Amino acid sequence: MKTIEVPVEALKHSFRQHASGVCVITLIDEAGNPVGFTATSVTSLGATPPLVSFNVASGSSTWPSLCKATWVAIHTLGESNQDLAVKMASDHTKRFLDDDWTFGPKGLPIFPEATTVLIAAIREIHAVENNAVVIVDALEGLSGVEQRPLLYFQRNYLIG
Repeated sequence: MKTIEVPVEALKHSFRQHASGVCVITLIDEAGNPVGFTATSVTSLGATPPLVSFNVASGSSTWPSLCKATWVAIHTLGESNQDLAVKMASDHTKRFLDDDWTFGPKGLPIFPEATTVLIAAIREIHAVENNAVVIVDALEGLSGVEQRPLLYFQRNYLIG
């Protein structure tokens, strides 16, 4: 194995070699407008109680709304959702211009074409340097079309 001595490069190299599932996280801002983003850091913390975590950069366009939010919707994505993943990772002013979403439980923006949606309450937000770890309580779920998962690997979307 080759040694990578620069910590930032070691981290980037390691996680480019690690495939991640792709999710979209949505919420509403204080004015009731939809906001959201693509995330590859979503993970289950356990089932008793049902907890989920995800990470977000504190410089992201969604951060100010996330800090004030109570609820989030975590959408798991499948092979037919790559365009949604790309859109929700692009210009934040264009993420909800299409008619591919609706308001759902807790008034959250929901993309019905996702494979599943977890409705969750924000429990804790832990700021760490320029990022944060968000821990949520999963309260209910919506089941969509079962399909092969959308993965993110080496800066590209792949079908699992």
